[in-house]
Amino acid sequence: MLIAAEQKTNPRLMETIGTFDLVPVTRRVSGPGASYLMAPFTHVYPERPSRFGAGTYGVLYAARTYETALLETIHHHARFMAQTGQPPGWTSQFRVLVRDILASLHDLWGGIDAFASTLDPNCNTAAQQLAAALRDSGSHGLVYPSRRAPAGVCVGLFYPDLASPPVQWRHLDYHWDGVRADLVRDDGTGEVFRLKEW
Repeated sequence: MLIAAEQKTNPRLMETIGTFDLVPVTRRVSGPGASYLMAPFTHVYPERPSRFGAGTYGVLYAARTYETALLETIHHHARFMAQTGQPPGWTSQFRVLVRDILASLHDLWGGIDAFASTLDPNCNTAAQQLAAALRDSGSHGLVYPSRRAPAGVCVGLFYPDLASPPVQWRHLDYHWDGVRADLVRDDGTGEVFRLKEW
């Protein structure tokens, strides 16, 4: 209650911890790694919608494999860089977080043709409408095919308590060449990998 009260009057705190009121009290998590689980739900902005969220509630996205997560985050990072006109260079560091998913999810795999508009890689309107309806009906989230990695499996969770506390694995730097993200550097080993252009 104290956090909620201070949050309403302290803009600096709001930027740091986000808007806790967006997460039902019974769904909030605390302890080690909790900030990584809570952040997607407390830092929500209509100006930055996502595939399954129009910016009024948060969604935690995860992928089954490292490769799928890498390709998904690179795609979204490159879109952001292109929209903001950023100059070329090493731009941002990303953390690979390993976690278990603890939820029953609505499955968009079992009839990919039926969900074609929901899975459209260039338009999120149908996906946001479906997700909002499912969330309002009590759904925990969705499992769906990645559009960036062949056979990749992704999930979108509607609440932070549906994943185990994450463990940090690798730190990665992404390089922006002015048109696309073309290189990934493992911050731990210094190895640099060139990304294949699809």
